Amino acid sequence: MRAAIVSFIVVALTAAALAQSAPPGPTFEYLGTLSVETGTRTVVEHGPQGTRTIVQITGGRFEGPRLKATVQGPAGDWITNRPDGSYKLDVRFTMRTDDGALILVTYNGVGETTSAGARLRAAPLFETGDARYAWLTKLQAVGVGERVGTAVKYDVYALK
Repeated sequence: MRAAIVSFIVVALTAAALAQSAPPGPTFEYLGTLSVETGTRTVVEHGPQGTRTIVQITGGRFEGPRLKATVQGPAGDWITNRPDGSYKLDVRFTMRTDDGALILVTYNGVGETTSAGARLRAAPLFETGDARYAWLTKLQAVGVGERVGTAVKYDVYALK
């Protein structure tokens, strides 16, 4: 009995020491909410990469503490449908900030159909030559979103 108690204490202390020595996890900074409307869908079935769906993005808005912008065309999502029922996102669009800067947004991610529409996870990257928004080009963002009908909405965070 005494040996079992000693063994338990050794295991517990070892686990506690390992937990304390683990590096801290990532933190996130909220960048804003991206809301877009989708339009026509073009389906290319049974190609060498699988079935593709090209979805037109007709407009939208990004609203955040440091960035406010309108989504402009041309814009779209080149979806690859996967055998497990999920799909790979390949999205590209340009935003014009309220103060006139142009920002290219590209992201890949994964979508999964739900009863309400879709659950979406994405990894946006930003490109701009405007010095006011150069900070965006140096970060990796993550987006957690959903599609309901033709509306897509993401909360977007900078990975720190």
